[in-house]
Amino acid sequence: MLCDSCRERDAVVHLTQIVNNAVTQLHLCERCAAERGVETTVAVPKHPLGEFLHAVQQQMVPGAEAGGGKCSFCGMTMADFRATGRWGCANCYSTFEAPMRDLLRRVHGSAKHVGRAYAAPRGEETEKAALLGELRDRLRRAVESEQFEVAAGLRDRIRTLE
Repeated sequence: MLCDSCRERDAVVHLTQIVNNAVTQLHLCERCAAERGVETTVAVPKHPLGEFLHAVQQQMVPGAEAGGGKCSFCGMTMADFRATGRWGCANCYSTFEAPMRDLLRRVHGSAKHVGRAYAAPRGEETEKAALLGELRDRLRRAVESEQFEVAAGLRDRIRTLE
């Protein structure tokens, strides 16, 4: 598609405007879009978690810019973690355990989880869920085959189990 303005170059910017409930579309090349003040480059945002962690680390430890070590497995440093907000491998957790505990204590108030713990479902609940799934499947098949009396019985049985 050619540019609507110069009709020479390919249109790479597609501008949709709504004025007084009227929709207009302009297809512009980069040069014509720049002349109209439309920004054509998209800046990649920096990871905000990395900036936050960097600021907290700077407040927490004087001289934290030195790096504080390097992971022996992947070569990740604290500076890399601050920039990306992610570790390089599982060994980073043990390598940077002390700085991370300090960081968690600073951010969350504690380095230990005190929330609710996961409780696995009891055996009878999983059996009930499996039975309900089987009954619903049988109900669907009964309705598809137009066996409405059977479907009504299955529906009532499902309701009593729920």
